[in-house]
This record gives sequence, C-alpha cells and structure tokens, in this order.
Amino acid sequence: MSTTDNAIASAEAHSAHNYHPLPVVVATAEGAWMTDVEGRRHLDMLAGYSALNFGHGNRRLIDAARAQLERVTLTSRAFHHDRFADFCTRLAELCGMEMVLPMNTGAEAVETAVKTARKWGYRVKGVPDGMAKIIVAADNFHGRTTTVISFSTDPEARADFGPYTPGFEIVPYGDLTAMREAMTENTVAVLIEPIQGEAGVLVPPPGYLTGVRELTRERDVLFIADEIQSGLGRTGKTFACEHEGVVPDMYLLGKALGGGVVPVSAVVSSAAVLGVYRPGEHGSTFGGNPLACAVALEVIAMLNTGEYQQRATELGDHLHQELGLLVGGGAVRAVRGRGLWAGVDIEPALGTGREISERLMERRVLVKDTHGSTIRIAPPLVINKEDLDWGLDQLRAVLRG
Repeated sequence: MSTTDNAIASAEAHSAHNYHPLPVVVATAEGAWMTDVEGRRHLDMLAGYSALNFGHGNRRLIDAARAQLERVTLTSRAFHHDRFADFCTRLAELCGMEMVLPMNTGAEAVETAVKTARKWGYRVKGVPDGMAKIIVAADNFHGRTTTVISFSTDPEARADFGPYTPGFEIVPYGDLTAMREAMTENTVAVLIEPIQGEAGVLVPPPGYLTGVRELTRERDVLFIADEIQSGLGRTGKTFACEHEGVVPDMYLLGKALGGGVVPVSAVVSSAAVLGVYRPGEHGSTFGGNPLACAVALEVIAMLNTGEYQQRATELGDHLHQELGLLVGGGAVRAVRGRGLWAGVDIEPALGTGREISERLMERRVLVKDTHGSTIRIAPPLVINKEDLDWGLDQLRAVLRG
C-alpha cells in the first residue's frame, strides 16, 4: 500500500465516517498550494470553505499567532485579557456595529444568534414567552447542531436526528412574498445567507436583500445575515450584503475570521440587541480567547487595507468570465456566484459532482462537490492569475474527457 492508502485506511479504522473526503492526504501547504504525503502538489480551489481566504501559512497570521503563543493562549472569560477589548472594538468598527459576542465555530455563532433573537423578542419586542418564531430559507446551510438541522431542508442533515427544535418557519429562498406571508406578530428574526454556499453558491435575485431589509424594518423583525462563508472578502466586498448596500441588524462571522489558523466566530450587532444579555446567560470557555483575538485582529487589519476585496473582485471577474464560456457547450449547464466564489452545474451525463472532483484531483486540483453534479470553486484570495488559469485549464480538460 502507498503512504496515502495507509494513512486513509488508518483514519477510516479509527474515526467516525461523518465525512467522505477526497482520497488525498495533505502534509504541508503554502499560499494556494497543498503538498500531499507523496510529495505531489495540489492547487487548493476550495480554501477550507472560505476559512482560508488569506491562503495557507499566511506569514502575517502565523507571526501573530506565534507571538501570542509566547504570551498567553487562554484565560477563559472568567478574567479579562489584554487582546479582548481591541478585538471587539476593531471587529465592531469593521462591521459598522457596536457590540461583539465572540464564539469559536460558525455553528456556535448561529446558535448564539438564535438565542439572541429570541431573548430580544421577549425582552424588547414583547413576544409572549415561548412563542418566538424565526424565518429561514429553504436549502439553507447554517451548521449541524440539533437546533440548526431542525430548520434544514437537506434530508442528509436531518434524517435520524429528531425530535426537532420548534420555532422556525421555512420559506423559499429569494421569495419576498412568501417571507411577508410567513411573518406574524411573534416573528423575531429572519435568518438567511446573502449567498447560499452549500446549496451551490446560489445568488438571490436582484433586490432580494434590499427587500428583506425593508420588510424586517417595517415589521420590527431582526435581519440576521449569516456571512460565515460569504463574508470577509470572498465576494469582492467585506460583506456580501454590501452588493445591495444593505446593513443587517446582525452579522454572523466565522471561518476566515480565524485566518485558517484557529477557529474564531462572532455575532456582531447593536447595543440594543446584544445588550439583552446578562452575566451567566450565554458563554464559551474558548470564545474570545487571547490566541483567537490576536489572529483575528490581524485578519481585520488585512481586510482594512481593501487589498483582498480588490483581488476577489478582479480575479472573480476573470473566473466568472472564463467559466461563463463553458456554459451551453454540452458540458456545463450553469454557473453562479460572486467574486472568487462559483457554483458550476456539470451536465449529469459527464458525471456526478463527486466524480468530477475526483478527476480534478487526479490532475492536482482540489474542489468539492455538492448536490448532484455541482462543484464549488473558491480558491484562496491570494491565488495568482496564472495559477487560477492553470486550474481552469484542468477543469476544461476534465470536461473534455
């Protein structure tokens, strides 16, 4: 057996099979490239589902982490530490908000948002206790906790995990009429992804986010934008909501906020919303820890330059132009996305998304499938044009058979 086969066999023998990874075993990585245990280089066109927006081993982020590792890594929130205030201040400024509630993973941020919206509904809006409703969109992906999968429409995410948490109304994504009809006096929030990532990088129809903002403001409902994948530069803006000039009541952030170094997530909102919490009502041992704050502060500083948003815009325009040329030629049915983020619907006759991903892996390009014959492309924002073009050349070669 090869080194790769041995590593995979050992992992499968001793780990739960909750993932079905491509048969590649990464040993080192730098920038947009990963090297496997056999010494073969692969172009990363997934970027950890946008967690690696700034590439593998980004020197600024590694240096920030290393410096903090020598000082203090964890205090828990039982004590203050000297990176916390700066982190909360800078992240609030980046978002144009007032307050930050730090957590660790994206799913934790979503759970925190659900709790926050309900508490706000009871304490501020005056919804009767236990009656709060949150409107979500079909085909959403907000994580895999029991509460979150309770409002998923993905059978794989839901099956055999009931009983499910009540309190959610599901409406079609992009349908403002359905959203309006679903609203009642007990509705406390609308929770949506500005672009649905797991569903295949679905961009809503023009004016949808603006309509959601107007509707929620009119009905005294919180607009919660899950920007865990779409935020922090991926679409060419700091936040995907900016493409419609919309500011939600609450941002949910994660993935790229930790720079691919440590898990960092956050709920960012106004004092009127996050001010509903009192000590002891919510928390996390590792949330807002010194190491996480140090890395996230560097991420925020990098985003404040605008360099990465500009790269995502320019390279994203090129990516979508090249992918658009593949539509209608018998190999690609449709391409969607924004910035350096694309969902590509392959003609099913050519193979499933998994099969296309495996063929690309053989040509040293790593992507990920979703739902049938769709693949997702989301390279690190630090990728150069030459490498991006090489990756697209490999896709063309796979589609030609």
